[in-house]
Amino acid sequence: MAVKIRLQRKGRKQNPFYHIVIADARSPRDGKFIEKIGTYNPMTKPATIDLDRDKAFDWMEKGAQPTTTVRAILRFKGVLYRKHLMRGVKKGAFTLEQAEEKYQAWIDGKENKISLRIQQTAEEKAAFHKMVSGTAPAPKPAPVAEAAPEAPEADAPEQQEEAGE
Repeated sequence: MAVKIRLQRKGRKQNPFYHIVIADARSPRDGKFIEKIGTYNPMTKPATIDLDRDKAFDWMEKGAQPTTTVRAILRFKGVLYRKHLMRGVKKGAFTLEQAEEKYQAWIDGKENKISLRIQQTAEEKAAFHKMVSGTAPAPKPAPVAEAAPEAPEADAPEQQEEAGE
C-alpha cells in the first residue's frame, strides 16, 4: 500500500485551511486518512504551521512519500533535516547525541527567526492601523505667494513709448 503525506483541504471558499494527513495514495483528497499529524493555514502572515515533527519523521522512516507542498512544509519545520542527520548516524559519520544536538540547535535558530518574523508583522500591522486610524492629518498651511515689487502703472505706458522711439 502506497502511503502519502498530503494536505486535506478544509475551510470555506476563498479561505483555505489544510490538515496535514497520512493517507493511502488511492483515497480521494478530502477522503479517508490514516492519521492527522498537523495543520497548515496559508492565510495568515507568516503562514501558520502546526506539525507533530516526531510523527512526521516516523512516517517518513516507514516510507511515506510527501507531496510537493508537504515536502516544503517538512523542510521548513526541520523534519527532512532530522532525516538527513539520522542517515549520517546510520553511516557512522557522528553519534546520535551529536545529531540530536545539531537538530535542536537548528530548531532553536529556526524558532527565533519565526518569532522575529511574527513580531515584525505585528509591528507593520500596528503601523498600518495607526496610519488609517481615522484621525485626519493636520491640514497643510496654504502657500503664501511672494508679492513682486509693484511698478507704478503710470510709468508703464511711458516706458513703452520710450522703447518705441
